Amino acid sequence: MRMSCRRVIVYNTTMNNLLIGIIVIALAAGGFWYFTDSSVPEAALSTQENIATSSVVYTENVTGYFARPEMNGPFPGVIMIHENRGLRAEIKKAAEDLAKEGYMVLAVDLFNGQVLETQEQARAMTSQFRQATGTANMRAAAKYLRDQGATKIASWGWCFGGRQSVALAISGEPLDATVVYYGGGMATTTQQLAPITWPVMGVFGDADQAIPTTTVKAFENSLNTLGIENEIYMYPGVGHAFANPSNANHAPQETADAWAKTVAFLNKHLK
Repeated sequence: MRMSCRRVIVYNTTMNNLLIGIIVIALAAGGFWYFTDSSVPEAALSTQENIATSSVVYTENVTGYFARPEMNGPFPGVIMIHENRGLRAEIKKAAEDLAKEGYMVLAVDLFNGQVLETQEQARAMTSQFRQATGTANMRAAAKYLRDQGATKIASWGWCFGGRQSVALAISGEPLDATVVYYGGGMATTTQQLAPITWPVMGVFGDADQAIPTTTVKAFENSLNTLGIENEIYMYPGVGHAFANPSNANHAPQETADAWAKTVAFLNKHLK
């Protein structure tokens, strides 16, 4: 029997600064603390400094970016799904950071190698996107990870990729966890989400004009109705794509907090 775990966490920046100060003082005598460069999401408390990266063909004529620890596994796998501007450098960096946490990560390419610089180009590309083709692409990525020995598999996507992370979850592909960051246009109804039988994590901003808080609430309510374990985090005062360092809405502190929560979620359900 599936159990519901409703956890809406509101992140308070002022209180977080106070807590960080307390923690640093408490640990000053022989302890440790973690600092992240806000230019990209860094893996919190990395466990594998040495990783191997490569471009791999994981389905016909499609090349993704594969990152994994150099040491022998086995390791769980994560299908990482880009935003609406393609498989850009920040997604590859996120794959590398997650690999340092002890994961095999395949950052997929749903745009046939095209990397876009403007939202106008992105909108034109997504208007031509075919969901059936994209789903087949992501399912091929899951097979690739299993063929590499992945013990368990999750998907994680941002923006367009967040919607695709949910789309993969309801496609019939068996997974062990799903992560969605501000997935505009994602499935939200109980009928749509019914195929999911594993934990789901969602990260959103309450100032996101592309995804109203009512949509996030509908998503959470449907998960709870279905008895799907979930963690939904709503960050106040941040807008769409706040975790993307190349975006004008980038919020470094909230990004670091969400990254740490996501790694903890994956560790809990995949390791």
